[in-house]
Amino acid sequence: MSCTFGKEERLCSQRLIDALYADGHRLMVFPYSVQWRVEALPVPCQVMIVAPKRKFKHAVDRNHVKRLTRECWRTRKEDLYQHLRKRNLSLTISLVYIHHEIFGFEQLGRKMDKLIETLMTDIDKHIAV
Repeated sequence: MSCTFGKEERLCSQRLIDALYADGHRLMVFPYSVQWRVEALPVPCQVMIVAPKRKFKHAVDRNHVKRLTRECWRTRKEDLYQHLRKRNLSLTISLVYIHHEIFGFEQLGRKMDKLIETLMTDIDKHIAV
């Protein structure tokens, strides 16, 4: 699989976002708050990345956090995608950066690895196949 993050993998539908926040599952993996929900999608998952204005007043900082998060997600998503294909599932995911400081790429990469592992165990715990 190519390490891309294309348009079909981005969560843009307001209907799906509302459903995700209304009855999705939530978990915390510092520095992210993660909401996920099983959906019927043509791709293994659609992701929305959020850097709140309350934490980062300057748009340049919000864009930097989102750019780092997208890059970490793009390079590490393959394990989750294989897990989802094996279980025949597709997800909508919201990643909200909740810390007030910006970590470096290496630190965020380690956090993203932990996030994906935790997400896979949480999926197994909530979804019985």
